[in-house]
Amino acid sequence: MARREKVEGESPLYVGEVKHELRDGFGLYIYPNSFFRYQGEWKAGKKHGHGKLMMRDGSYYEGQFVNGEINGNGVRYWAATGNTYYGEFKEGEVLGFGVMKYADGSQYDGEFHYGVRIGHALLMDSHRQTYRGSFHNDKKHGEGEMSYENGDHYQGDWVLDQRQGHGVLHCADGSVYEGQWRNDLFNGQGCMTHCSGIVYDGMWINGRPAAMATKILIRGGEVQYLVQGSPFTVQVELQNDDGQLVTTENGSILQLWIGVRNIEVPSNLSSSFLKLLEDLEEKLIDTPFGLAVEYPLMHCVLNMSFTPPMCRSPPLTFCSSPSNFTELSELACDAKSDSSSLPSSVQSHQGGSPDTLSEVFQTLQSKVKVEAGCAAFQDIALARPPPNYRPFMISDEQEKMQKVSKKPISRTIIEKAAALQDKTGENRMNLRKKLGDKMKKTVNNVAPQIVRPGEYIIMVKDISSPPFLGRKLQPGFCILMVMPRFQEDNPESHKTTMKFSSKHRGN
Repeated sequence: MARREKVEGESPLYVGEVKHELRDGFGLYIYPNSFFRYQGEWKAGKKHGHGKLMMRDGSYYEGQFVNGEINGNGVRYWAATGNTYYGEFKEGEVLGFGVMKYADGSQYDGEFHYGVRIGHALLMDSHRQTYRGSFHNDKKHGEGEMSYENGDHYQGDWVLDQRQGHGVLHCADGSVYEGQWRNDLFNGQGCMTHCSGIVYDGMWINGRPAAMATKILIRGGEVQYLVQGSPFTVQVELQNDDGQLVTTENGSILQLWIGVRNIEVPSNLSSSFLKLLEDLEEKLIDTPFGLAVEYPLMHCVLNMSFTPPMCRSPPLTFCSSPSNFTELSELACDAKSDSSSLPSSVQSHQGGSPDTLSEVFQTLQSKVKVEAGCAAFQDIALARPPPNYRPFMISDEQEKMQKVSKKPISRTIIEKAAALQDKTGENRMNLRKKLGDKMKKTVNNVAPQIVRPGEYIIMVKDISSPPFLGRKLQPGFCILMVMPRFQEDNPESHKTTMKFSSKHRGN
């Protein structure tokens, strides 16, 4: 029959049940060094069954004991760290499956081997980030997946607590990276589909593309030439800092912008004109060629019920050299002369009426996507100048104030005709008849002034949103020289414009 008594001897104190002079049943035992204390079940003088081993610093173990050793399931609390373990023990060691709750709020649910995390487990850290996968030697190692605080999710290989090997990262913003990792960064072959639509498929080094596009280049040179009224195509490519085409990048959104160089307002203009300019607010864009004001663009419609000859001609890109003007002018002249296929409303306004535009062009959607590092804005055309367009208003006002004497066309022709009369002795009445026919022919051959000849600035910029990896491409710029359509009828205009553009080629 078990009985409760106090046994003195080796132990300073035992209070509990005994059997055959051995601790047996329930009892409290205080160890000789008084640091440990056990309260629980005993059998044949050994801790056996359920009990609680307490330490003076506040640490404790509560759970199963077998033949004096901690074996089975129990709870272990470490006062020094604040960690608490619930799970399996063997010979006093944390070994088997269990749950470790850390003082910082993180929690590990999985397998332990002598207190070290190993095998498959679930880890939730103090930021509520979760990892589910393999552990080795207390670190994330092998295959696993992790959900991050910011909404990102990674699934793939791990080495020593870092993402390494092959893995897929789904970012909270919708971006996806699939490929190789090293030292927790993109390293090796990989493909990123960015939330902006940009796709980069190639080599990565320390989290950045090995061949990363940094700037936009407009093909054809810094100064390019176009015949007045012709549609054209702007071709661009993405380059890195070394000027090499980056074919591994796709999906960047590029926007075309065209403007006219801003003109400083002279102080000698009339006060009424200056006041008018004050009411016109124009947004100035900084370019390598100076500040510029945006100019409207149009898109040449090729699928309409009728297609003007100007738009039916082969798609025109820029001419990088004035030596090609003759060919372009001939194309434009042929288009102008063949007006029989145009609607009557267009034929009746071939003198340059804005009504023509509404039937030939549509408003331009000046955005394109990059494919394999290249993009093209096709079938672009300059629109007629908008009302009260500031740069043209200033230049026109300056021309009015400049008192440059020029002989009228009619006077020049009459003088030539008079000289011809002196040489040939023709009748003056016949001469005037021929003169009138020639003047009418000259007037009829003048190209419609839809677009002013002269210098325009082209800019292509990156409008991808959000920017790819936090960076935007440097915009590309070039000068567009619009030449009068009928160069052979106005050689002086050709000469003047060419002389004006030559200064840009030297820059």
